[in-house]
Amino acid sequence: MMATGVRVFLLLLWTTDTPQGAGVQVLPPVNFTLRVSALAQVLLHWEPNPAQEHNNSTIRYDVKILSPVPEEYDTRRTHSVRTAALHDGFSACVRTLLLQEDLEISSDWVEAKLPPLPGAAGTSVTNLSCVTRVTIPGNVSLRCAWLPGQGAPEDTKYFLFYRYETHTEECPTYTKDKWNRNTECRFSGTQMKPGEIDKLIVIHINGSSPRAAIKPFQQLFNQNAIEKVNIPRNISISLQQNDLLATWEKPISPFHEECFEYEFYLINLKSGNKQILRIPSNSFQVQVDVSSRYSVRIRANHNHICRAPGLWSDWSEIIYVGQNKLENSTAWILTLLCVSTSCTFLLVAMICKINHVWSKLFPPIPTPSNKFRDPFPVDYERARTCTSSTETEVGSLADGFSCSVLDDSVF
Repeated sequence: MMATGVRVFLLLLWTTDTPQGAGVQVLPPVNFTLRVSALAQVLLHWEPNPAQEHNNSTIRYDVKILSPVPEEYDTRRTHSVRTAALHDGFSACVRTLLLQEDLEISSDWVEAKLPPLPGAAGTSVTNLSCVTRVTIPGNVSLRCAWLPGQGAPEDTKYFLFYRYETHTEECPTYTKDKWNRNTECRFSGTQMKPGEIDKLIVIHINGSSPRAAIKPFQQLFNQNAIEKVNIPRNISISLQQNDLLATWEKPISPFHEECFEYEFYLINLKSGNKQILRIPSNSFQVQVDVSSRYSVRIRANHNHICRAPGLWSDWSEIIYVGQNKLENSTAWILTLLCVSTSCTFLLVAMICKINHVWSKLFPPIPTPSNKFRDPFPVDYERARTCTSSTETEVGSLADGFSCSVLDDSVF
């Protein structure tokens, strides 16, 4: 009798712990397919299992993206669109979720795959980087640069396309390397909307070569992350007593003033001290040494209030303010002394030349006359042309004169 009571108790306990939907069969979806609907875009589609019984239950679908980037979500629809780089393939799976009151029951997974894009390994571009910029209100430019694949032949031709929402466009202007391969692309204007937040930009680069099959490459960029902010405008720097005052206007952008932050680069040219200060507004005041000269530059970026920060703008042109008073005085004195000395020396030289002072101060040294004959005549035969009286120690005046003339003509 006791054993029968234990069996009844265990039966009741098992019935209480058993889910109400344990007897409901949940079947996986059918006809699950993946189709490329645009650049780097996949359409996932499936159908409910026709044998699935509803029994007043709610049916949803659990979708799991396996590659290239794992993701999981659920939906009541029988289709889904996902944007992803497809050059290395795409895979996903889906299952049925049956919701009955507070109970959720799932089916087995159904999986589908897209193969990698065709092409030889190592021929895809590498190091792809892109930058956007608001050139004028309402217009966004795009510039992308890359390196050719290490396995790509030298005659490879690369071609870039960008997709923004439903618009796709090929690059109109390329820059080439020394092998005449496209390695940079510029769009002066695009269909991108300035001021958009978290919009994806798809970049697709394929190629061709007679010697190899070039594998395409795709990459996704967040519009916020690659936008390079413009330089602040109308910068004004001034000194008032011991304070340096700076004001400027926000960059060209659809965002309001409060959406920007700035960096202020200050250099004391006298001491060499440098400072980079983060400024949340478009004005700044700092105490400085008025006897020094300073250089100032400013750049801008978005702040977290309106959107995720992108790329800092370029630095503005250098603005100089103040002067090194002591150094400037010394420089002027030295310059004046040099100029005065040079002018004085030049004036004295001109006066001396005009009045022949140099010839008077330093007259030429006279050349002594040749009163002695050379005791060693050069030409013995010519020496003998003199009269015999020259061979004697005392001769006539006429004979001595004729020899002197002959000697002078030789030397």
